[in-house]
Amino acid sequence: MSGTNVTTAAVQSQPKQKRHLVRTLGKSLREYRKPSILTPIFVVVEGVLEILIPTVMASLIDEGITGKSMPAIVKFGLILLACSLCSLAAGFLAGKFAAIAGAGFAKNLRHDEFEKVQGFSFTNIDKFSTGSIITRLTTDVTNLQNAYSMIIRLGVRAPIMMIVAWIFSFRISPSISLVFLACIPVLAFGLCGLAVYVHPVFERVFHTYDKLNNVVDENLQGIRVVKSYTRESHEIAKFGRISQRIYKDFSKADRVMSFNNPLMMVCVYVSMILIAWMGSKQIVASGNNAALGLTTGDLTALVTYAMQILMAMMMLSMVFVMCIISQASAERICQVLNEESTVTNPANPIKEVADGSIEFDNVDFRYSDNSEKPVLDNINLKIRSGMTVGIVGGTGSAKSSLVQLVPRLYDVTDGSLKVGGVDVRKYDLDTLRGNVAMVLQKNVLFSGTIKDNLRWGDENATDEEIRHACQLAQADDFIQTFPKGYDTYIEQGGTNVSGGQKQRLCIARALLKKPKILILDDSTSAVDTRTDTLIRGAFAKEIPNTTKIIIAQRIASVQGADMILVLDDGKIVSCGTHDELMQTSPIYREVYESQTKGDPDNATAS
Repeated sequence: MSGTNVTTAAVQSQPKQKRHLVRTLGKSLREYRKPSILTPIFVVVEGVLEILIPTVMASLIDEGITGKSMPAIVKFGLILLACSLCSLAAGFLAGKFAAIAGAGFAKNLRHDEFEKVQGFSFTNIDKFSTGSIITRLTTDVTNLQNAYSMIIRLGVRAPIMMIVAWIFSFRISPSISLVFLACIPVLAFGLCGLAVYVHPVFERVFHTYDKLNNVVDENLQGIRVVKSYTRESHEIAKFGRISQRIYKDFSKADRVMSFNNPLMMVCVYVSMILIAWMGSKQIVASGNNAALGLTTGDLTALVTYAMQILMAMMMLSMVFVMCIISQASAERICQVLNEESTVTNPANPIKEVADGSIEFDNVDFRYSDNSEKPVLDNINLKIRSGMTVGIVGGTGSAKSSLVQLVPRLYDVTDGSLKVGGVDVRKYDLDTLRGNVAMVLQKNVLFSGTIKDNLRWGDENATDEEIRHACQLAQADDFIQTFPKGYDTYIEQGGTNVSGGQKQRLCIARALLKKPKILILDDSTSAVDTRTDTLIRGAFAKEIPNTTKIIIAQRIASVQGADMILVLDDGKIVSCGTHDELMQTSPIYREVYESQTKGDPDNATAS
């Protein structure tokens, strides 16, 4: 009994899922609804006219040629010409609007997916790999575009032609028309069997595509490492294995789907033989007299209708195959479109941040609800506005996780985090993030000029403001050495500047925001100690009212901070100034001594 219930539930969920897919995807049509409606209308006109042509031809043969009537030949000839021209025009317009609707639908789908991804929190992004998102934006959308264009054109044309052609053939000969009906269950059973078998294969193929894109992305991002370790052959082999897997799955799917054509041809040939045999007998029996039965013109019309019906069946099978392929793509796209960001704006958001004060109140944080252990455990911390706070700790101590909670890149799991005396979850996201500038561990520059990259901080910044920010970040000197200065083009990923230069440009970009809170997540690791000292000196002088949080591996980078936090295993184990921690924190003292041993410059740096 339970097994029956499970089966019934599964059967009922499939139509619901399809309706859900259609509803979700249909929202992306928008301005292309009109071409989507016009296409079937012109398809109907084209199909009806094509079906009328055999009937007109039958009259032309029987009344004009057999009846030896020239007026009848001219009359039905002109009708044939008019039907053909109108059908041609309708077919052209149907093709035009189908192309517009299909391409427009794909454009909107890509836009909606990309827009959705932009609104994701880091938690949402972690669910999808880079390769997977790329596949969903490219291959999956293309599959849906092709399927949609076929559905609104061939998917409408084929059933109309089948039904109307069968009605016309039934009027001519009810017995012969039953041949077509016999083909339908054979084809339906065969195609449904193919669909059930092939759909999981295509799902597996698209997941493999995700892996392929991930491998390519990873290889290109780390191409310098690959070449340094001469691992080209290893990467080629890894790529080859995934390509081979796609080849095997596609070959399997194509082998199965290849049965579609023989099945269709069997139905075509059997139908034509039966029609010719039955039609010939009826013509002989009637003596080619329309009043007594079938005529030569009627048989010609029946053969034409047979071809139209069977061609319509062929079209339907093509649409069916395309729908099988695109269903897996549709499900994957809907996963992105229906994904809800874990970080959202409140109903009535606060749109002003009073100051740069920060307060952690019993904050716990987990990346996933399934995590056994919290990343941050019972964090209690108060930072006054304008303070300089240093954070040190070993790898995996959750330093980056702590600061990423401030601009709500992630939300706290338990407790509360306040900025400017207000819980961050009550702020408008744009307002909060506009007042918090972060320079992450992985510094990213985008393709464009240096000015273009810096204006991410303030798109309306003047040249003087840009240069001043760069001077504070100690970037102006090296920019001036470039032939084009601030108009120097930055390649994708910032590959034409050094790591230290990239860090300083990112710091300057953050300063242009004029934030109330500035977070540097190990952002000066690639610059020398002197430059690091100059940057910190500029911060103290130029932005004294901005709260500065500095995560650093070098004690020298945080030694002069108003407060230094020592993190270990997601907990604040020590807190105080440099002198206080040297007395009270064994971890801090050990790190300091290891870094300053035999290095008098570090020992005196501040």
